[in-house]
Amino acid sequence: MSEQNTGLIEGADGRMRCFWHANLPDYMAYHDREWARPVANDRRLFEKLCLEGFQSGLSWLTILRKRENFREAFDDFDFERVARFTERDIERLLGNPGIVRHGGKIRSTINNARRAIELAEEAGSLAAYFWRHEPQPEERPERLDYATLRTLGKTDASIRISKDLKKRGWTFVGPTTVYAFMQAMGLVNDHIEGCAVRAEVEAERARFQRPR
Repeated sequence: MSEQNTGLIEGADGRMRCFWHANLPDYMAYHDREWARPVANDRRLFEKLCLEGFQSGLSWLTILRKRENFREAFDDFDFERVARFTERDIERLLGNPGIVRHGGKIRSTINNARRAIELAEEAGSLAAYFWRHEPQPEERPERLDYATLRTLGKTDASIRISKDLKKRGWTFVGPTTVYAFMQAMGLVNDHIEGCAVRAEVEAERARFQRPR
C-alpha cells in the first residue's frame, strides 16, 4: 500500500513511522522521543497547551523549532512566574523575533497561567486534572489506522475538556487544540498501526502511574 493509504513512511534506518514527521531529523526525534509519551510534569503540560495555542494557523514544526525561544521568553513556562507578567513583559515579548509575536496569544498565555494556578490548587496539580480526563478504552477506536486518525481532529473527550477549561476562564483552548495536546502528552496513543514507535509508547503508557 502507498504512503497515502497507510499513513506510514520508511526512514533511512528502515523503520516505518507515522507520515507527518516527513523524515526531517528534528521532527523525527520529536515523533520518536516525545509525541504520545505520557507526561505528568505540570510545567510541560502547561507549556504544551500554550504552544498548541500559538500553533493555531501555523504548523507544529514552526513552533517546535522555536520552542527553546519560547521557553526562554516565558520563564520555562513556570506558570506562577508567567502569571505575574505585566504590560512591560507583553511589550518585551511582542519585540522578540524568536517567538510568534501575536498579542492575543501572548496575553492568552499570561491569562492561562493565572487560571493554571487556580486549577492546580483545586485539582492538586494540572497533571491530576488532565489525566482524570483520559479517554476510556470504549471511547477509543478499536484500530488506529490512517483513515481513522484523519477523523480525530476533535473527540468527545477533547470537547469536554475544552468546555470545562473555557468555563474556568482559559482561552485558545478549543477542542481541536485540546486534542492535539492530548495526543502529544500521551493521554491517547495516536501512533498509527504499523508505526515502529506505537508498541513502545503503549508499553510506556501501561507502566505510567496516573497522577491522583
